[in-house]
Amino acid sequence: RNPANNLPIGGNHCVFAPIYGPPFVSDYQRGRRVSTMADFHNFAKLSQMSQDIHLAGGVLCEPNDLDNNERHLDMLLGLITLSDKAFMGSVTHINNARDSITMGEIVFGKQSIRQNPGMIMTVNASSPLRYDDRMFSVVHAYAEAGQPCLFTPFIIAGAMSPSTMAATVAQLNAEALFGICFAQMVNPGCPAVYGSFLANIDMKSGAPCFGTPENNLAMFAGGQMARYYKLPYRSGGNFTASRIPDAQAGYESATTMWATMQAGTNFVLHAAGWLEGGLIASYEKFVLDLEICAMAARYVKGISLTDEDFAWDAYEEAGPGKHFLGTAHTMRHYTTAFHQHKAFSMDNYEKWEEEGSVDSYKKAYGIWQKMLRDYEAPPLDEATRDELHAFAAHRRAEIQAGKPRSGWESSKQ
Repeated sequence: RNPANNLPIGGNHCVFAPIYGPPFVSDYQRGRRVSTMADFHNFAKLSQMSQDIHLAGGVLCEPNDLDNNERHLDMLLGLITLSDKAFMGSVTHINNARDSITMGEIVFGKQSIRQNPGMIMTVNASSPLRYDDRMFSVVHAYAEAGQPCLFTPFIIAGAMSPSTMAATVAQLNAEALFGICFAQMVNPGCPAVYGSFLANIDMKSGAPCFGTPENNLAMFAGGQMARYYKLPYRSGGNFTASRIPDAQAGYESATTMWATMQAGTNFVLHAAGWLEGGLIASYEKFVLDLEICAMAARYVKGISLTDEDFAWDAYEEAGPGKHFLGTAHTMRHYTTAFHQHKAFSMDNYEKWEEEGSVDSYKKAYGIWQKMLRDYEAPPLDEATRDELHAFAAHRRAEIQAGKPRSGWESSKQ
């Protein structure tokens, strides 16, 4: 709802969205635990506060302390009221999808949201070669309302596809295109995104593996296929199988994210917070992943080649054999010339030791705590807020009474 956060999806643009769907959370002090609505609200606030996260998200973590039939209403309220970024609609039931659309209409207006979509949704193929009726009923609702539909084959190669990458990519292509074609049958011209989620099985243990060369090569191939069909591409993320933000988590996440950017990905879900194969939303990993996102975003900008960038005046001022630290050119650029880390230390050993020998895990803990303390809710007019809560109460009463879903005419057309 904030025009500054409008998102083009496709072309040379890349959108980073936070983790989606984990039933657990973890942090430096309390470790791994079942996630709650309070955790969901925290991650919604962190997403709003993070300039490197462009979308508020969807199921940031499962609010396991709430009733499963009603929790989508609480999550949608949280996403809309705690953030002014675009959000992801619910896909667990067709009525939940319709509730998402209605709440979007309350915020943006019924006609406006069809001309300028206010949300996006993602569904997975039940690989191999199948979509279930629940997924396609949800697609029907969103496509009919003109909201972007993101189709992602969820493939663990070796289990849900053959163990060779050629067959896996061919299967991915068929599953993604089948979903996109269905959306076009419902509403020709409905915005759609070609997605891929690829991991491979560890043939020794059966566990999914992330950051492997094979997964990254398949990601490149998926990107080429999406561009062949002139479709936006969703793939990648800061994936890891590690249980804590350790070296394994850093290596796997960085390897996957660099391949994600080089594959020309337009929409990156799970860009921040992912641990244990997606089972954990980690507060510290969220902060550390923001570093990778920021570096990746800077990397794809390339090198500027203006006269100012060639720094002719700096050479004249410094002269041969001299340093450039005090030149006017350096003074103009020193704050923006190089990426500035927030969670990583660049100090020498002595200074690092003097300041408590804090590692990146502990430093990230302090950063997200400060982000939550500094959080301020974005403005939302009272009439819209009141109608959102009134609709949620109306639907909650219907669900608890076992009544069929009834319509709701938003005051905003």
